[in-house]
Amino acid sequence: MTTGQLGSFDHRMAVFDSDDGFVAAALPLLGEALGTFGEPPPVAIAAPRNLDLLRDALGTDAKDVTCIPHTDWYTGSAANAVAQAAAYLNAHAGPGGRIHLVMEPVWSGRAGRSARETTEWIRYEALANLLFAPQSTTALCAYDTRTAGPAVIAAARRTHPDTEVYEDPLRLVAELDAVPLPLPPASAQPLAEPQAAAVQRWAVGRGLPAADAELFAAAVAETAAALAPLGDAALLWGEAPACVCELRSARRLDDPLAGFVPPAAGPEPGPGLWYARQVCAYVDIRDDAEGAAVRLQYA
Repeated sequence: MTTGQLGSFDHRMAVFDSDDGFVAAALPLLGEALGTFGEPPPVAIAAPRNLDLLRDALGTDAKDVTCIPHTDWYTGSAANAVAQAAAYLNAHAGPGGRIHLVMEPVWSGRAGRSARETTEWIRYEALANLLFAPQSTTALCAYDTRTAGPAVIAAARRTHPDTEVYEDPLRLVAELDAVPLPLPPASAQPLAEPQAAAVQRWAVGRGLPAADAELFAAAVAETAAALAPLGDAALLWGEAPACVCELRSARRLDDPLAGFVPPAAGPEPGPGLWYARQVCAYVDIRDDAEGAAVRLQYA
């Protein structure tokens, strides 16, 4: 038995192509935790079938492993996954965030549904190295070649320090953000003051249910407050559920973690961008010479 020492975030990656491959990748990490004095119960977040395989392989040790179906963990956007992980660490990790996790993304769901979703997942994997750097957490991200394609796995390798192609997270995120956003449509509606009531009326008119329109409007208003002073008028376009608002700030944000860090008293990233990332499917930020453009898409 070993005595665990506090350290930095240990972000690993395993690639497998069979049931046996998953078990072979996951068992050593769970064994690290089970054999370390004072370690909290390790966590396996995976497809239900893979959780069953782990329980069988663990035998009597299965009672000491927390098993969570991955569809219960990965329930929304990449920013939602950040919030879920932070909340779990706060509630269950040991000193300094010490805990071991096996984490299998849901590639048949949101993360693998489109190139757009995949880009956001890669952003999350890259930024996790910065967001959780202060934590002595060990996380093994499990990638199944039967559900995650070669391009996804190749990109994911660039986000994990234990691979030979790992890249600095800031450089990788800058590469993602170098892709220009599509121009707003000519039919986009300008809104001089992006107040919640006006945005909500517009969203309801575009087919969003009242509750969803209220959430979207609050995200726009909170973001506008965080970005002040604003530049040009806000632009609104789209039809439910993909209602979009673009805001321009008169200042650059220059912070790839904006909106990914839980809000606290003080300056940016502030509650607006955090709230927007939790509510909206996408929040895109692009800095330029005139300030920053922030585009919120509800779904």
